[in-house]
Amino acid sequence: MDQKRGLLIVNVITFARVPFIVIFMALAVAHAYNPAHRLLAILGTVSLAVAALTDLFDGQLARKWGVVSKFGAMADPLMDKVFYLVVFPTLLWLLGRDASESIHALIMLFFTVLYILRDQWVTFLRSVGSLYGADCRANWMGKFRTAASFPIACVIYVYAALRPAFLPQALIFILEAFLIVINLGSMFTYTREYMPYLKKSLRKS
Repeated sequence: MDQKRGLLIVNVITFARVPFIVIFMALAVAHAYNPAHRLLAILGTVSLAVAALTDLFDGQLARKWGVVSKFGAMADPLMDKVFYLVVFPTLLWLLGRDASESIHALIMLFFTVLYILRDQWVTFLRSVGSLYGADCRANWMGKFRTAASFPIACVIYVYAALRPAFLPQALIFILEAFLIVINLGSMFTYTREYMPYLKKSLRKS
């Protein structure tokens, strides 16, 4: 594989996450107003799953073809943020429409805010670290968070849109609690990793 072509393909896959996420949101909203049209929810699930898979394949192909780049290392987490900023508020909106899910919607509100705050905090840490030449690529905890969040987001959507019998609410609560723990763990891990750079920056300010 030619390096220039390989890099182009990998970057296209990375940025393809955005249109698939937007398509998901449009289909999820359309299904919410037309619940009898279950095909809309199924197509929304497929679109969401494809968006999640782009995160798996862009990194694998970049390593396989030897086209790992600093641009890709920065673009990938940006696309992850777009995923969270679109998907989780959409799930929150869907749950909030159902009076029987009012407590669940409150949990999803906390869940969504936590994701946004975590991402902003890690962006800040990376910005400080970059001033001192830190390696700002995602660490193992960040990669694990992403790997767990994408498929679980798909499961939560299937629950919110289709309410299948094989997905009881208790299981969804367990999955969401799992992601909350991972987010808190990720914040702690990144803070510990970048603490030397924070201290240097504070001493100079």
